[in-house]
Order: sequence, then structure tokens, then C-alpha cells
Amino acid sequence: MSKNKRGKALWRMPSRARGTCPICGSTRIKLLYFGQGAQGDKLAVCKKCDGKQAG
Repeated sequence: MSKNKRGKALWRMPSRARGTCPICGSTRIKLLYFGQGAQGDKLAVCKKCDGKQAG
């Protein structure tokens, strides 16, 4: 079973799928999950914040 949230697939993503999480503020973390923003828009969030709602 392939693991597409790490490894070679990340090198094809912009900035290697890393950035600052908009919910918890962690920097240089992988943003591979999609959560809901305050206005209902999709946000790329980290693994810790996957499933949480934006404030």
C-alpha cells in the first residue's frame, strides 16, 4: 500500500507541501490535509489540525 503523504510525491507539490498552518500557527510543517475555514472555504492544514474548525 503506497503512502502518498510522504516521499517522492511531495517533491512534485509546490514548496514541497510545507508552510505555516493557518489554525495552530506551526511553521515549516507539512500541509497535506484540508479543513474548513471560517467562511466555509477549504484550507490546507497540518496533521494535528485535521478535523478541527478554524476559529
